[in-house]
This record gives sequence, structure tokens and C-alpha cells, in this order.
Amino acid sequence: MSKNNVQIFDTTLRDGEQVPGCKLNTDQKVRIARRLDSLGVDVIEAGFPVSSPGDFKSVVEISKIVKNATVCGLTRAVENDIKVAADSLQYAARPRIHTGIGTSDSHIKHKFKATREQIIERAYKAVSYAKSFVEDVEFYAEDAGRTDNEYLARVCEAAIKAGATVLNIPDTTGYCLPSEYGAKIKYLNENVKGIENAILSVHCHNDLGLATANSIEGVINGARQIECTINGIGERAGNTALEEVVMVLKQHPYLNLDTNIDTTQLYGLSQFVSDSMGIYTQPNKAIVGANAFAHSSGIHQDGVIKHRATYEIIDPKDVGVTESAIVLTARSGRAALAYRAKNVGYELTKLQLDEVYQKFLEFADRKKEIMDDDIHEIIEHSHLYREIISA
Repeated sequence: MSKNNVQIFDTTLRDGEQVPGCKLNTDQKVRIARRLDSLGVDVIEAGFPVSSPGDFKSVVEISKIVKNATVCGLTRAVENDIKVAADSLQYAARPRIHTGIGTSDSHIKHKFKATREQIIERAYKAVSYAKSFVEDVEFYAEDAGRTDNEYLARVCEAAIKAGATVLNIPDTTGYCLPSEYGAKIKYLNENVKGIENAILSVHCHNDLGLATANSIEGVINGARQIECTINGIGERAGNTALEEVVMVLKQHPYLNLDTNIDTTQLYGLSQFVSDSMGIYTQPNKAIVGANAFAHSSGIHQDGVIKHRATYEIIDPKDVGVTESAIVLTARSGRAALAYRAKNVGYELTKLQLDEVYQKFLEFADRKKEIMDDDIHEIIEHSHLYREIISA
């Protein structure tokens, strides 16, 4: 792997599916996995095989159809979990077992009622056992965001000695500030013995709205895998949004970090996942929201019509959106009205536009949005109608 390539680890089908009421059946998971493989993700976390017979079956079926990506199954640091995951991945061309344990003092004391040394021992044993089934083993240090760096480095060293190929450093509770999380990744990159033999991975949650920022800080500081979901779906406030981190890296080429994602498929896959899971995507969602490339302010509309890049840093076509939307409201100006009128067949002169614009404002004050049918009605009620249509 190039040192400038950032692997995209998609966990839509595992962490993303943990949203209440969004359970997918095996056929739905297979269809999404097929599209993720086409999108170009490097790893598909297909499920948590030991959690249910349905999840086990889904990982098996996904393993059979994925042609390019690594297929990954999640486990706890429990032998039976790991054995079941290995069984579910038997058909995968590139299988990965993702095992781990909590490392923060909170998890050690309250969740495991153990000592720090016992946690290191359990981490080592889990990775070693997983390694007996597959070459590619990822270790997660749950709640790494709240784990002190010196101890976290010791856990990571044990995992590498046991054979881990990837080290997942989750900000499980979404607590870290970007500077703190970036510093944590930098510390591990510089202080973990054997780190050159493993890939550092970032897995950030969005409880404080910082998942994307934290993930980007992570890769700037040496991580080379981002764990994320389509539309940012996931536990509680969600995960890092795949489409956001991919486009951040694409739009900032000076970072010299690339992914293998075909960005023109992002919008279509976003809609597909939203429909499959029955999850409404907020209109102002970055990159894939309905309003991501929509303009209603007159000043913005005028600028975009003259030159798209005036108010858009991304070409809509780069993410699979046909074109920007000029939305007519009471805040729209003459330029936007002339643009939309032309799209429905009216080439207005300046004088005609001045006349029609006054009628337009009367309509716009009564309606939230002016549609194409409204434009026809506005023009038909203008005393310049015959002059306009005869031009």
C-alpha cells in the first residue's frame, strides 16, 4: 500500500446497522455489500457473526459475492466469538477478523472488573487466536479516545507482537477534540514498538459532531485507514460519514492522501442505503443531502449562475448529482428567475424580467417555493405574455 493511500473501512453493515429500527435482512445486506465493493471500499465489515444466526448468514453470503474488498467480521476478545467469525469468513477471498477489548480505565474497572495487565494479556491471546485462522487480524482498543496514551501504546505493542496487522484506535464515545485525537495518533505512530508492521486505523463517533474532523486529523498524523459508514449512520449520533472524509481528502490535494473510492457513486449509494434502512437523510447533510447543492439566496444564485465555483467547492457531478439546484423563493433575485424561466422555455428581456419579477414576488410571498408550473402561471398572468411567447 502506498504511504499516501488511505484505506476506507466501511462498517455500514455492522456499526451502521446498530441504529434502532434499521435491521437489514441478508438479501439487503448482500445488495449493499455489492455496491460498496463497486464503490471501491477497501474493507467491508459485514457483521458481528456470533451475535445472531442471521448475522452469521449475512457474513457468509457477503463473503461469497465480494470480489475486491477485504471482508471483515467483528468479535469480542472471546475464543468462541473468534471461532464463529472464522467460520463465517471461510468463503472470503480476503478475510479479516476484527477483535479487541476496552482499554480505558472506565472500561477496565466497570465493564471488565479487571486490571490493566489482565487486559493486555486478554488482548494478546485474542489476537493470537484470531491469527491461527487468518493472516489479516485487526485489533480494536475500545474507548481508546479516553485511554491514556502510554498505556494504550503498551496494549498496541502486545497486539502487534501477537500478529495484529491493523490497530483500530476508536473514539468510542465521540469525546475527543480533533487536536487531542490527532496527537494520540501521532504519539502511537512515534512510540509503539513495531508500528511499522501495522496500519493505524481511526474509528470516530459523532456525539459532539467531530467524527469527520477527528478522522481527518488522524490520517494527517499517520493513520492510514478510516472506519466509516454511508451517511454517517450508526450508534447514538452516528459514525464518521464515508462521503465526507473521502471528499475532504479529494478536495484538499495538498494533503497528498488518496482513496480508491469512485466518488461518482456516492449520491446513488447514499440514497440506496437510506431507502434500504428507512433512515431519513437530513436535507443539509454534507455531500449527499438534498440541499447540498441547492441555492435559494439571490446573491448566491447570481454567483453560481455566473460561475459555479463562486459558491460550490465541489462539482455536483463528482459525487453523482446531475446539477446544482436553483430554488426559487422570496429571497431569490432576477438572475435566478431568468435562469429558471429559460429552463422552461422563456427567454426574457430585461424589461420583461422586471415586469415578471414583480408578479413572481407576489407569488413567492404566498408560497415557500416557486415550482416550474408556477413560473408558467406567473408569465401567463403578465400583460406582456403575448410579447414574451411571440419572441
